[in-house]
Parts: sequence; C-alpha cells; structure tokens
Amino acid sequence: MDAVRVDSWLWAIRVYKTRSAATTACRAGHVRVNGDKVKAAQQVRVGDELRIRIAGFDRILIVRQLLVKRVGAPVAALAYEDKTPAREPQAALGLRDRGAGRPTKRERRDIDKLRGRNHDPED
Repeated sequence: MDAVRVDSWLWAIRVYKTRSAATTACRAGHVRVNGDKVKAAQQVRVGDELRIRIAGFDRILIVRQLLVKRVGAPVAALAYEDKTPAREPQAALGLRDRGAGRPTKRERRDIDKLRGRNHDPED
C-alpha cells in the first residue's frame, strides 16, 4: 500500500470524528495536500504535508505512516508529525462575569482603555 484516501487517513488518525466529517472538510476546501486544495478521494503518501483548517487555525501534519482503519490515539500519534506552530494565548480583555449586570461608567472606561479605544474628550 503506497497511498490512501485523504479523508480516510484523516479519520484514521483521529483528526475528525467521522469519515463523513473529513469528507465535508475536504469539500469545503479546509484540507490542503502539499499546498493544493484536494477532494476527499485524493491520494496521500508518506512524506506529504497536510494543512487542515480547524476552528480558524491551521494544523500542519506530515504523513509518516499510512493508515486505513481507525486506531487508538497512541498509535495514531505515530502516524504523523505535527508541525503546527504554538498558538499565542489570547488575553481576555474586558470580559466580565455573566450576570454581573451592566458595567458602571468607570468600569466601561477601564474596559475601553484596555482595548485601546480611549474616547475620553479630557485626554
């Protein structure tokens, strides 16, 4: 076996919960193999680079082993090399607890200052 369908491989290594979800992602253009958008039936080989768009971020995977059947997580982790850069933590600026009510004028000014929207006529 020298090639496997891309949707089947993504399902087998547990990137997607179902094969139909992997197929849908391919149809939507969220999967690229070596820089090209692919259909679900596209063949993937050892050494290919896959870019998968999930939740607004790209995962970059290098194929190390071809799998057709879904396997356990430890075995699936050996089938690819993850080259995804670390995400920068996003600071929760100006978030308030749910149910805390409307912010006071002072709190609103502090939130605006944190977000860089200083509209104070006094400044």
